[in-house]
Amino acid sequence: MSYPGEPSSREGYQGWHGSWPGPLLRRTSSDEARLSQLGGAHYGADTSSSTTSLHGKQYPQRRPSNRDEFDGPSQLLDKPDDIPYEPKEEDLPQLPITLYAQEQDEVLSKVNDRLSQCAFDFVAKYQFPVPIEPDKRPVRVPGDREWSEWVYLLKRLATKRRIPSRVLYHGQIKQLITILENSLEMRHAAKHQSRPLKDDRNILQLISSGLQVAKIVKDAPAMQYLDSLYVQTERVIQSRRVPMPPSAFSTA
Repeated sequence: MSYPGEPSSREGYQGWHGSWPGPLLRRTSSDEARLSQLGGAHYGADTSSSTTSLHGKQYPQRRPSNRDEFDGPSQLLDKPDDIPYEPKEEDLPQLPITLYAQEQDEVLSKVNDRLSQCAFDFVAKYQFPVPIEPDKRPVRVPGDREWSEWVYLLKRLATKRRIPSRVLYHGQIKQLITILENSLEMRHAAKHQSRPLKDDRNILQLISSGLQVAKIVKDAPAMQYLDSLYVQTERVIQSRRVPMPPSAFSTA
């Protein structure tokens, strides 16, 4: 439908000067549906029909962030024939434990204290901000924050892009958070001394995790200290182990 003052859609018509362009064209319902699908606004259709056609289009929907992929189609693997029941802890092979509880606590406390010193020096050297918390005293010495609190601070600095990659070993800004999280178990082991004894390999692994923290922040004195502690601890462990008979190393 055309209105006075608007150009006509008829071919060859050049407009009019105050005169009615001619009889109105009547569309059938099928014409209206077809024009709506083709974008009826170009044919003089009203705004509502154009809006309806736009809303009728299908757009790909973004997957919601809280979607649980295990609620959809999945599969179950065949159970292994050699494990007919759920393994128990006593069925697992026993890993060697040669360090006494007091020795384990001493080693882990040394790693914990040295890492706190390492974080303190790193934050102070590059003047990274330490948020003031009303329920905590200001940081004046490394022991004013536990290692888990130092880890949280460094992770927040990294995620907020306050730590430039140039101050880290090989610019490993993405690996920093993973390395920090791996060291958290050491702090829990040092504080909760009532837990069961850790095997020798786990103790060495925790020292190594602390060594990786010192390495990524390029703290040479801390690396030397923790490497020396690793060597000393490993030497004590090796000295207490019972020599294995030659047949134990046979692959036959």
